[in-house]
Amino acid sequence: MPRILIVDDEEAIRKTVAQTLTSEKHETAGAANGKEALEKLEGDTFDLALVDLKMPGMDGRELLTAIKDRGIDIPVVMMSGHGTIDDALDATRRGALDFIQKPFDRDRLLLAVRNAAAHGRLAAENRVLRTRVASRTRMLGESDAMKDVRAMIAKVAATEARVLVMGENGSGKELVARLIHEQSPRGEGPFVDVNCAALPDTLIESELFGYEPGAFTGANKSMPGKFEQAKGGTLFLDEIGDMPLQAQAKVLRVLEERQVRRLGGQKTLAVDARVVAATNRDLAGMIATGEFREDLFYRLNVVPIRVPPLRERRADVPVLARGFLADFCIANGLPARKLDAGAETRLAGYHWPGNVRELKNVVERMAILADRDVIGEADVSKAMGGTRQLAEAAKAAVASADADPMSPFLACRTYEQFKEMSERLFLESRLKANDGNVSKTAEELDMPRSNFYKKMEKYGLK
Repeated sequence: MPRILIVDDEEAIRKTVAQTLTSEKHETAGAANGKEALEKLEGDTFDLALVDLKMPGMDGRELLTAIKDRGIDIPVVMMSGHGTIDDALDATRRGALDFIQKPFDRDRLLLAVRNAAAHGRLAAENRVLRTRVASRTRMLGESDAMKDVRAMIAKVAATEARVLVMGENGSGKELVARLIHEQSPRGEGPFVDVNCAALPDTLIESELFGYEPGAFTGANKSMPGKFEQAKGGTLFLDEIGDMPLQAQAKVLRVLEERQVRRLGGQKTLAVDARVVAATNRDLAGMIATGEFREDLFYRLNVVPIRVPPLRERRADVPVLARGFLADFCIANGLPARKLDAGAETRLAGYHWPGNVRELKNVVERMAILADRDVIGEADVSKAMGGTRQLAEAAKAAVASADADPMSPFLACRTYEQFKEMSERLFLESRLKANDGNVSKTAEELDMPRSNFYKKMEKYGLK
């Protein structure tokens, strides 16, 4: 039930309104004047306010203006015993949601409260949704490297040129693709993303090109592929370096002919989708070893954009952390929290092998675990926990071939840390043995490629 602040200079009125509302299970609090009301609104949480129009000192109109000027987002219902139509119109112009006359009709009062509470809930939900949507397509950072990336996005977005986004896991390649889409003439169309590393080889063609009934076992209806679904918009091929060679050849043909044919189908369909691809792999090296088609590379790499890892733009770390913290608190209904200078310095000093994704996870963990609204260096250490120690110990262990094989495990304080350390070292050694080839390593380990990528992200492997 909503929590309601009743603002009226007459105590009898406050008590009468409170009794009416508490009989309907509402929680109430009172304020005898505008100044007291502002103090309570700034120091506590309310869902709506009932405000008397005429009060000594700061009247209802002035209080309403002060509420709006201070950014207190709360629905206000104005009350008056001598109000006129002009008063009601003026209150509405100042931002009041409703205007009711005293003495109150009980049903009218409860209806106004119900409507205001519903309006407040809807506004709060919209704020959360706007925050979530905005945070998905907002590129934070004022370093020269990020200014260059934003400038490149602005230039290429206005064209139909294909773009190849390159960068490490978690660096923000998908964000770049989304910004290109949103700033392009296709921005109102769909943005369809395909993670080529997460799709099994047997499904990637049916996902991309679609299929007709009978195309394979279990295909009992027509299904459009991603190229068709992206009509009028953008198709984002994430981790294109992990696409099987057979699928690469078919994607190349689609890009050349701008037509697609569903699996099991006879007719061709026009393709009207801009293609943006991304990779964390060295495609030039893969071309040399025959793992990636050179002709497809040149079709995709019309405009290359490199997203720098977080360690190359440490000055952006505090900016990103503040943004993530504010977004998370709003989206989860937490009190507004901020980082002190010590916390920001500690965050900026870490090398962030998992890049922006790792930083975002740590910030959200801090927001949850912090016992106060100002987050300090100790809170950062607590949130980062054993993850940082584990990664740094493993990095130090593999850096020296002559290191004591047991030395990295001596830093483990729990059995769980020991298991994670063992898994990280094992996966890293197998990945190195295969020259960074994820598909080959996953196949050797009999592990789905998508699972292997999750392990890489967890341990900051490249």
